[in-house]
Amino acid sequence: MRVFAPLLALGLMASAAHAQCGGPFPAFVKGLKSEAVAAGHKQATVDAFFSGVQQDPKVLKADRAQGVFQKPFIEFSRRLISKQRLDKGRAMAKKYDATFKRIERDYGVSRGVLLAFWAFETDFGGFQGDFNTLNALTTLAHDCRRPELFRPQIFAALTLYEHGDFDPARTTGAWAGEIGMVQMLPRDILINGVDGDGDGHVRLKTSAPDALMSGAKMLSHLGWRAGEPWLQEVTVPADLDWSLTGPGQNLTVADWAKRGVRPREGKLAQGGLPASIILPQGRKGPAFIAYPNFNVYFEWNQSFTYVLTAAYFANRLEGSAIYDAGTPEPGLDGPQMKRLQQKLAARGYDVGKIDGILGAGTRAAVQAEQKRLGLPADAWPTMALLNRL
Repeated sequence: MRVFAPLLALGLMASAAHAQCGGPFPAFVKGLKSEAVAAGHKQATVDAFFSGVQQDPKVLKADRAQGVFQKPFIEFSRRLISKQRLDKGRAMAKKYDATFKRIERDYGVSRGVLLAFWAFETDFGGFQGDFNTLNALTTLAHDCRRPELFRPQIFAALTLYEHGDFDPARTTGAWAGEIGMVQMLPRDILINGVDGDGDGHVRLKTSAPDALMSGAKMLSHLGWRAGEPWLQEVTVPADLDWSLTGPGQNLTVADWAKRGVRPREGKLAQGGLPASIILPQGRKGPAFIAYPNFNVYFEWNQSFTYVLTAAYFANRLEGSAIYDAGTPEPGLDGPQMKRLQQKLAARGYDVGKIDGILGAGTRAAVQAEQKRLGLPADAWPTMALLNRL
């Protein structure tokens, strides 16, 4: 499930006095109402908006249980990418060809990118979530894990309600408050919502043109570079300096080419672009070159495995071949990964939460320890590394 990066300030400004969370839920809602009125919303509107809000324990349960991201890339991508999704994606590309042409002209976002998000988030609008959105946002704002993310979304939903584009009793979506076919939070809708079908409203639940145009504008707002690639499968030489690989470690495309990196299909991007080599399951597994637009994916979702799968699926929807899975060394299961994270944390590395997920912090720590121990520094944790530690 998506976890958004911090968004632009809009509407009500959060102050220290309004940063509270926790406490009795009715008192928390009372505080939200007072804050909304102080920001200029009419009392009657605020009362109507919050009249039926309830705490939803199912939202908190979902927030604590995102185990799907523990799966390695090959397993995860094969689970999410099916022939049915490919066929439907290509059919949707034809059905909404005029909309995609507008997107490509106005925002420079290739259709495969949006089709992949549309597929993974809601199966092309088929399942958009059945959690009451206001309840979900208020529950998560009341919870003290990430109130700074979810509290502003409540007031954004209130503004949408005033515009006639949100129903506090009937608007539903994902457990984390995202709405519509490409799953956008209320504040994103206010900032990036586009009336793609010309009916005077931004309806991301029922209008594919609205959803796709809004998603494209949001990607552009997050830094998408018009007309540039995002990801490409490559082959890498066996003697590559593996310590140079990984997200955030950039050389120019020309430098990678000098080191023997070759595209499996087509040509590499122009030589001056910065790029990184991604080895999701180490030097013996699939290999990709990631261009600047790949980094924008992490503004949409912060899971490395999800991001890489979505970026690869966008390529597949535009005709690329299935990646070469190679023969990666066996990875670690959940308990083994937690043991590894504990050992790395004990050595002073910031691996974040000990959760068994191979995130960016754990990958960086693994690569550093591999280099220290004289192992191939490809950031893929194995039993050999765990035993050495």
